[in-house]
Parts: sequence; structure tokens; C-alpha cells
Amino acid sequence: MAEFDSKHAVICPEGVFIIGTYDENGVPNAMNAAWGQQSDYEEITFFLGKHKTTENLKKTGAFTVAYATVGTLEISDYFGVETGAHVNKIEKAGCHVHKAPHVNAPIIEEYPVSLECRVKSFDDSTGILTGTIVAMQADDSVLTDGKVDLGKLRPIMYDASFLAYRTIGPVVGQAFHDGMEIKNR
Repeated sequence: MAEFDSKHAVICPEGVFIIGTYDENGVPNAMNAAWGQQSDYEEITFFLGKHKTTENLKKTGAFTVAYATVGTLEISDYFGVETGAHVNKIEKAGCHVHKAPHVNAPIIEEYPVSLECRVKSFDDSTGILTGTIVAMQADDSVLTDGKVDLGKLRPIMYDASFLAYRTIGPVVGQAFHDGMEIKNR
């Protein structure tokens, strides 16, 4: 068995989230973030370094989160390799935005699912951002029976081992069901 130092530990899955914000002049910005997760009902938490995005959300108190997909891979990666401090990434990527209905943040129209979030807390010293999810926007093309269908959405995850993006695969089991046989023995 191979042993690795803790700096190279593989933690998966790592989602690929696109965080959208406005600056003080109403100019939209987006960044690619991998270190995020649901942290409670109606809550999402990220671990971020210092970015234009963090400066923006401290001023506006709001942000959106879109899920990077197979269909948005190129622009999603671009949002991670360019800094919004020097370039209008939304404009350069050719993306279209509109103001989210419930928070002061942009919805990037190229992404089929977006969460609208209010800043619940942000700690500059740790970079921990917690947002309250106040609404979700989803394109009809990714819905099945009124629910977001991950098979249609085709979200991607970040593979830190190979510096690659991978798709989330097919359904392999049923939650709160498949373990019942063991429980009932």
C-alpha cells in the first residue's frame, strides 16, 4: 500500500462551484471555487482565499452559486485561471447575466442551476464564507418531475490527484433504502 503525506490527501468529491458577485459599481464577477459544501438546511459554506469575489460579497452581502457542468467546463475553468481584479471575466468569456430576483448578485445565464445566497458570515482570517440559500433557479432542461436531475445537469467535480475535471456518474443505489436489508436482519 502506498503512503502519501497529508498535503496530498485526496478528498472527494470536490464540487466545482461558480460564485457570482457584483462589485460596488454593479459590474458582475465570477470565480471558480472547489472547497464548498452544504453545511445545513438552506446553507452553503466555502473556504476561500482573498479574491475580488470576497471583497465584493463583503460590500453587497450577497452572492450566487452555479454548478459547473460538462457544458460549461471551458468557461468554468476560465473563471478559475483568471483574476477578476484585472479583467472583466464575464465579458471576456462572453457570458450573459441578469440580476437575481432575491439577492443583489448576478445569475450567469449559461449555467442551468443557480443558488441565490445572502452572506450569513464571512471570516477574513479563515476565509470561511457561509451563505443562506434564499432561492434556487433551474432551467427546465435539467428538471425531471420538477426536481433537478443530476443526470441531465451533468455537474463536474474537481480531481485534485490529476488536476482534472470528472463527471458525476450514473445512479448506483437508492438512499434510505439499500441499507434497510442489513438494518432489518
